[in-house]
Amino acid sequence: MESGDSNIIFHVISVFFNMSWQIFWPLAFGLILSSFIRNLLPVDTVVKHLGKTDVKSLSFTTLLGMMSSSCSYAAASLSHTLLAKKATIANAMAFLVSSTNLIVEMFIVLVALMGWTFLWGEVIGGLILIATVGFLFSRFYPKDVEQELHQHIANAVPQQKASCGMDMSEMEHDTSDCGMDMSEMKHDTSDCGMDMSNIKHDSSDCGMDMSKMKHESSDCGMDMSKMTMPSKNDTGVMAKITKSASFFQMDLAMIGKEILIGVVVSSILIALLPQEGWRALFISNDAGLPAWLHSLLDVIIGIFVAMIAYVCSVGNLILAAALWHGGISFGGVIGFILSDVLTIPMMRVYQKYYGKRPTKWMVGLLFMAILFTGLCVDAIFNGFGWVTTDQTLRTLNQSGFGMNMTTVMNLIFIPLSIWYYRLGKKANAGMGMSM
Repeated sequence: MESGDSNIIFHVISVFFNMSWQIFWPLAFGLILSSFIRNLLPVDTVVKHLGKTDVKSLSFTTLLGMMSSSCSYAAASLSHTLLAKKATIANAMAFLVSSTNLIVEMFIVLVALMGWTFLWGEVIGGLILIATVGFLFSRFYPKDVEQELHQHIANAVPQQKASCGMDMSEMEHDTSDCGMDMSEMKHDTSDCGMDMSNIKHDSSDCGMDMSKMKHESSDCGMDMSKMTMPSKNDTGVMAKITKSASFFQMDLAMIGKEILIGVVVSSILIALLPQEGWRALFISNDAGLPAWLHSLLDVIIGIFVAMIAYVCSVGNLILAAALWHGGISFGGVIGFILSDVLTIPMMRVYQKYYGKRPTKWMVGLLFMAILFTGLCVDAIFNGFGWVTTDQTLRTLNQSGFGMNMTTVMNLIFIPLSIWYYRLGKKANAGMGMSM
C-alpha cells in the first residue's frame, strides 16, 4: 500500500474516532434519559401535558427538548418514547426539533465557528420550525396514518417474546395471567390459550413443569430458573434502574447499526471530500436568478446535502461553515443545519420505530417545514440587513481529546453506559429476550 493511501485511511480513521468521541456522551445521556422516561414517566402525565397540540404544549415540549439532548439519534429515541406514552405526533416532532437544534452545546459551537449572526439565525429558525411543525403535523398528518404509527409502536414492544405474545410491562410479578385481563376468569385456570381443564387450580405453568416453582410465578414457556424477579413489595431504586436499563439495551439493539453507519459515512465524507466539492453543488450568484428563486434552490440544496452527508447534530456545523464559505445563502445554511433530523440513517431509525408509511409522511412534512423555515430566515435576515459576508472561518478543533468538558463527560458516561447496557442485557436475557 502506498503512503498516500495509508495516509488517507489514517485520516478517515482519525476523523471517525474524533467524531465518535465528540458525540458519545450526549448520545449515551440521551438514550439513558429516554430509558428512564419510558419506564418511570406515567402515561397520564404525558397525556395531560402533551396529549393535545396547542401553544402551551409546544412551549413545554420545546423547553423539555432544550434540556434533554444534542444528539439526533438520542432525540429520536426520546420522541419515540413520548409517542409511546401517548403524546401527539406534533408535540413529539417539536421535541425532536428542539432537542437537536436549540441546545446550548450547538449554540457554543455556532458562535465559535461561524459567529453570532448564525446563532440568532439558528434560534429564530428553530422557533419558526417548531411552530411550523406543530401546525403541519396537527393539520395534515393523516389520522389513519397516526393510528398505524401507534399500532407499529405497540406491536414492536419486545416484551411480547416473553409474555405469550402480550405486553407484560404493567404486569404484577405475583400474578400468573400471562399479561391477560384475569378479572373475570376463574382462579383455577391460567393457560396462555391452552386447554388447562385437567390441571389442578394450584398450578399455572403455561405448559411447563412447575413443581419446583412458587405458586405466584408464571413464565409462559420461559426458563425461569436463573431469573431474579423483584417481589411485589420490592420497589427499590435498583429494581427501577434495572427495568430502565432493559429499555436502553433494547433501543441500542434496534438503532445501533444505523448510528454506526451514520458516523462512518459522515467521517468518510468529511475526511475525503474537499470544500470545493461541496461548493460545486451550489448556484453561483452570477447566475442572474431572482433572489427568491436563488434562495429557494439554495435551501433545497442545503436540505439535500444534509440528507446525504449523514452528519448529525453538532457535527454538521463543521460542514455548514464550509457550505457558507462555498457560496450558499444564509437561509440555505440554516436549512442545512436544521435538516440533521432528515439524514438517511435517521430516516432508517424512523422506519424501524414507526413503519414505512408513517415515516414517509413524517419525512415529507419535516421537509416542507424546514424548507419554509429556511426561506423565512433568509427573508428576515436579508430584509433587515443582518447577514454579513465577512464571516471568518475559524477552524473547529474536531478532536475532543484533552482535558475539556467532552473528556470529563466521556470519562463518566463510557463506563456508566457499558455497565448500564450489560445490566439491561442481563435483565432482558432473564426474560428470555434475545436482542
